[in-house]
Amino acid sequence: MHMKSASLYLLSACALSGVTTCSYAQDAKPDAAPVLLPEVVTSATRSERDSFSLPLSIDSIDRSVIREDRLGVNLSESLNRVPGISILNRQNYAQDLQISSRGFGARSAFGVRGIRLITDGIPATLPDGSAQTATFELNSADRIEVMRGPFSSLYGNAAGGVIQLFTADGPPEPTLSGGVFGGSYGTYKGNVQFGGTDGRFNYMYDGSRFHSDGYRDHSSVTRDLSNAKFKMPAPNGQLTMVLNAIDQPETQDPLGLSHAQLSQNPRQVDPSALQFNTRKSVRQNQVGLVYDMNFGASDTVQARTYLGDRQVTQFQAIPLAAQNVATASGGVVDQDFGYEGLGVRWTHNFISGDKPLDFTAGVDYDRMAQHRMGYINNLGIQGALKRDEQNKVTNSDAYAQVEWKFAPRWSTTAGLRYNNVRFDSRDYFLVNGNDSGAVSYAKTTPVAGLLFNLTPAVNVYANVGRGFETPTLIELAYRNTGTGLNFTLQPSTSLTKEVGVKAKIGNRARVNLALFQVNTQNEIVVDTAVGGRTTYKNAPNTYRKGVELSAEGYLGAGFEAHVAYTWLNAEFTQPFTSGTPLVSVPVGNRLPGVPLYSVYGELVWRHTKRGFHSAAELQEAGILYVNDQNSAFGDPYTVGNLRAGFEQVSGKWRLTEFVRVNNITNRSYVGSVIIADSNQRFYEPSPTRNYLAGVSAQFRF
Repeated sequence: MHMKSASLYLLSACALSGVTTCSYAQDAKPDAAPVLLPEVVTSATRSERDSFSLPLSIDSIDRSVIREDRLGVNLSESLNRVPGISILNRQNYAQDLQISSRGFGARSAFGVRGIRLITDGIPATLPDGSAQTATFELNSADRIEVMRGPFSSLYGNAAGGVIQLFTADGPPEPTLSGGVFGGSYGTYKGNVQFGGTDGRFNYMYDGSRFHSDGYRDHSSVTRDLSNAKFKMPAPNGQLTMVLNAIDQPETQDPLGLSHAQLSQNPRQVDPSALQFNTRKSVRQNQVGLVYDMNFGASDTVQARTYLGDRQVTQFQAIPLAAQNVATASGGVVDQDFGYEGLGVRWTHNFISGDKPLDFTAGVDYDRMAQHRMGYINNLGIQGALKRDEQNKVTNSDAYAQVEWKFAPRWSTTAGLRYNNVRFDSRDYFLVNGNDSGAVSYAKTTPVAGLLFNLTPAVNVYANVGRGFETPTLIELAYRNTGTGLNFTLQPSTSLTKEVGVKAKIGNRARVNLALFQVNTQNEIVVDTAVGGRTTYKNAPNTYRKGVELSAEGYLGAGFEAHVAYTWLNAEFTQPFTSGTPLVSVPVGNRLPGVPLYSVYGELVWRHTKRGFHSAAELQEAGILYVNDQNSAFGDPYTVGNLRAGFEQVSGKWRLTEFVRVNNITNRSYVGSVIIADSNQRFYEPSPTRNYLAGVSAQFRF
């Protein structure tokens, strides 16, 4: 493993000092030494707990980190500070971010899979396991929780982890705020936010418009995003309503570049993207209700329901001759989704053996109906019909979990979930035969963790659990030959084992260390990827082992620091063949899209009396293979960023300004790759040196 000396020095210094990015007591006196607050999380046990006392890997990123000196558009801006999580900004808003957790989800060609996304208790992941991050409104986020490892299986069809966003409540008094941001490549964003409290009624609204011409040619995007949350009293509890809408029309898709194109001009676009005017339009509207009820001191019930619709139209670069083959689906994908769901959860607190025990049980039902059409892409113009089908996916799940402090220094958390996912496809384009069909997948996934309080400042833990991951509709969409869904694709199953240490260094620093291994059967991998048409198959077995280290704290004299380090070896443990023509993948080859190591470091200095801060950030990632054969790769890279911000408070006004410079050394590098592209257009280059500035204002009525 080769790493730059700068990142080694930073990692060593931070680990010895016990440091990383901090949240601290906001009401401390200006001259008082800052102290770390507990990281309160709910994703692991579905009730508020300090992450220090949980036998698993989980991090909480608070609002100050999410918003400070950042554009607030992509999760990659703030979650790169979490070990075990890889978020690659593809510089292509037609395809969303590439997010993987301990290697799960790295193969995704479109959107997010293998990781559950949740917003304010409402699933942002569809029943088939697919999701989009674009609906996450970061301007109004209070915190984001990131859970890795086997406990994510308690949320359903996912093996890698859970990312859960919580929208901030409205402030005590009516408050209006907004911001304007601008930077390189024609990038700008404006947002407005209004929130407050009226008796027991609380409200928060945020709306924004984001636009960028893009680092590369043919990569412009405009996105309008609205998010609203209302909390109101209800019998025995509280009712929360969440509304979300996104409109992202005609987002250009620059496709990937070959190695020759990358070397010639990393900002160029492949000619086929211009020839077929590759682009994508997305529109989504969603409403959700969460009803929290209390029945005495020991029982709580939460009921949730939601519904939404999503329209996606995508123009792909597929040669006309290939589109006109009888069994082809064309080069325009037109999808109309309707989805809804409901869930009920009961929690009971009681005493078992004179020790406190919390028991939770619940059921979830989610459904999506997709009308998928395919048309000829006649050089950027929609042509003749080539596909017409109705696809339905449902999940009917039940789960239970228990948290028991059975001895003064010992506690356990355990649970299981029964997953039942059904796919049903009805083919109405009968010119090339009837490809209707259905399939169901069912699996029970148990998980258990044990924590020992070694000292008041040190906890050690271990956990083990099984994971279950079905194919998504996107992964089922194509077969190598013929039409219809690829029902030969099987779900993958995994067994994860993890041990870890969590330590506090006084009240000014903390360090977390986790070691894990994952054995997976029937890993879903890319088989072929030609002209926007990607097919998948099962690889027999894979093995992951890794180390995650994070540290955060205060160094004194106004300095605070953060470091996150991940080492992950993910490889195939049985040979198989894939591609057209077939190519052998030997034992020991690494899973594509999963960097061997990644480092994030940040050093911040604050002059609290003057309202000024400055920071230096460093990111490093290892080699990134582009296919199962490991025949090509993106090189390791190291980039640094600088940022600074100001704050002024006067009466009811609060103003903030910032400026940041990304990639200060002007490094040319590949930030993400397209897995197994048969056209050899694997590479998605990241921007060289670029700039961003912004100003925000807030007024309390």
